[in-house]
Amino acid sequence: MRHARGIRLVEPSSSQHDERRTASTTVGAPASEGQRLLPGSSGPVHIYTDGACKGNPGRGGWGALLLYGDREKELFGGEALTTNNRMELMAVIQALSSLKRRCQVVVHTDSQYVQLGITEWLPNWVRRGWKTASKKPVKNADLWQRLAEVTARHEIQWRWVRGHDGNVGNERADELANRGADSVSASDLPS
Repeated sequence: MRHARGIRLVEPSSSQHDERRTASTTVGAPASEGQRLLPGSSGPVHIYTDGACKGNPGRGGWGALLLYGDREKELFGGEALTTNNRMELMAVIQALSSLKRRCQVVVHTDSQYVQLGITEWLPNWVRRGWKTASKKPVKNADLWQRLAEVTARHEIQWRWVRGHDGNVGNERADELANRGADSVSASDLPS
């Protein structure tokens, strides 16, 4: 499977992020008392993520906007044949994997699949050997396992935001996800 990926550092925008209409849950490894997570750090890294799919399954993309102080980082990528849920998961995995050291993070996602999966369902899936309550294999278990691995490195608050509702960070992540889907060339698509 071929992946397209783009990374771009950009100048900060005048409106860093919009906190309205969010639900929050903290998951991850707690920081040691007095530990500075980044040199000169004074707050968390805010990550806005989104996935997109042109057909489900179909050509898909993921996007992430990382904000820390006055710095921004944009990430995006795509796959030729995927699903929207896989792209939602990939956006978070790629964003958290891009952090070079342990951080306090606030992940903003419009995907209840991601937010509920990581905060409520994951412990039971692990306990049951990656099976659902109805004894069926967990869908996208490969990505859930990768997400569990990268979340263990950070202290994370998970915030659900309503998609396409004017949240500036979410709208930018959506644009990046669509750019990721568009970056998949016709030659990458299955015949």
